Amino acid sequence: MTAVILAFRAGVAGTLATWIAMVLSLQYPIYAFIAAVIVTDLSPAQSRRLGLRRILATVIGAVCGAALSQLLGPGPVAVGIAVVSAMLLGTLLGAGDGARVAGYICGIVVLDHTAEPWLYATQRFVETALGVIVAWGISYVPKLIGPDST
Repeated sequence: MTAVILAFRAGVAGTLATWIAMVLSLQYPIYAFIAAVIVTDLSPAQSRRLGLRRILATVIGAVCGAALSQLLGPGPVAVGIAVVSAMLLGTLLGAGDGARVAGYICGIVVLDHTAEPWLYATQRFVETALGVIVAWGISYVPKLIGPDST
């Protein structure tokens, strides 16, 4: 039963995050959706931990990507250097499993967003924060979406 409740919460969080991102005309609503689904948990405390880790990883990846894109330019070797750099920094800063998220975001910035890397980095932060905030809110609605599992 908990799997059904978690799936329902993740579906609601993903839907709300996507809708809000679209209403706000954010360029990439998919990142709000992804963050909401990944961060949603039955426990508000776990949702907070996952959300903070996701935000930290996004900041690390976006900033590393924006900085490295100006130094390296796009290309396969640059992406590899970016991923390694962001993942190592994420690990050093305590992002845990979020280091992989930092790596892929950094790689995306370096590979595909070198024209305006700081704008893209800012957009990733805003969209991810939106998804995390929605997931946090959903985790505090136990009576409407499953039992209280705090």
